[in-house]
Amino acid sequence: MNGADTGYIIICAAMVMVMTPALALFYGGLVRSRNVLSTTMHSYACLGLITVLWALVGYTLAFGDDVGGIIGNFAYIFLRGVEGTAAPAAEQLPHTVFMGFQCMFAVLTVALVSGAYAERIRFSAMLLFSGLWLIFVYAPMAHWVWGGGWMAKLGAVDFAGGAVVHMASGAAALACAKALGPRLSLEEGIVPNNLPLTLLGGGLLWFGWFGFNAGSALAAGALAGQALMTTHLATACGILGWMLVEWKRTGKPTTLGVVSGALAGLVAITPAAGFVGLLSAMVIGFAGGIFCYGGVLLKSKFGYDDALDVVGIHGVGGTWGALATGLFAVASVNEVNGLFFGNPYQLWAQFVSVAGTWIFVFVASRVLLYIVDAAVGLRVTPDAEFTGLDLSEHNERGYTL
Repeated sequence: MNGADTGYIIICAAMVMVMTPALALFYGGLVRSRNVLSTTMHSYACLGLITVLWALVGYTLAFGDDVGGIIGNFAYIFLRGVEGTAAPAAEQLPHTVFMGFQCMFAVLTVALVSGAYAERIRFSAMLLFSGLWLIFVYAPMAHWVWGGGWMAKLGAVDFAGGAVVHMASGAAALACAKALGPRLSLEEGIVPNNLPLTLLGGGLLWFGWFGFNAGSALAAGALAGQALMTTHLATACGILGWMLVEWKRTGKPTTLGVVSGALAGLVAITPAAGFVGLLSAMVIGFAGGIFCYGGVLLKSKFGYDDALDVVGIHGVGGTWGALATGLFAVASVNEVNGLFFGNPYQLWAQFVSVAGTWIFVFVASRVLLYIVDAAVGLRVTPDAEFTGLDLSEHNERGYTL
């Protein structure tokens, strides 16, 4: 085992952990004041629930020995065999450190989905759906891509979670938005209660994303440095891309647009961060800002209420990033060439992984939502929704002014 690499990944795991409370701030500032606590509660609840489920069963399903390219076996159930050993996927790391690093990814991904159903879901339904989704959706996806499953065998690459994190959360968000239906008070107009809170959360997400992407190198070396800089450059260009189209379309750039553009750049570069050059990363981020701005407009066109734009940013951005990896990957960075460097098959593999992710996650999520609705009911009553979920679900107020 390598002490420098171990220390580096411990720090990166802590940075990724911070991303979930940062997401709570980001989402919490975007909803109406009567729902700010219930929205942040979704992220904090994931820190508890998903961590425990990951330790008990999620990790072994994702990273246990491959079973038919579909799922991991029960080699690590209840973390059996994890303590005191090296990580099979990264032998320079203690197994506990690798498991913990991956745990933070699982927590964040489940929390991301909550942006779709904010302001109208029962808390009990949120907990049940999140637990089932980790086991039956996230764990198989992680295994397919990072645990030796069929996507890895196909040759699709995903450096830090374009499919596992972003497309999966986007597809699940679309399923949630369709299953719950629109919020009852959309005609009032939805005005964010605290944009500075959202900007603070966005800044902390950007910070944590360096651990997310650069940490996915699993070693403190040149590849980690490459991933850090591709991440930063793509994010900066994402801001400019979003700002350009927003300014052109509405006549004014906005702070919400700037932080959304940064998030779009971060999402778009995630699958490509350790496979592309720096200039390619800038192109990916800039285009990601533009594509995600268009993705946010899709919900008005198709009539689904994705409350906090998980589909438009994470779904669209993750899809673009995965396909862009198939275009811009270069072997001088990480032994994989894309279409623009003489390997058209890589784009095909990326396309298959995109299609497989969207179909599997959307269908599986709709099935789980049907089960949860039958068991506890998905949606709060109209009276509770108008009162606000802070009071009706948690008996608290976010602000006393």
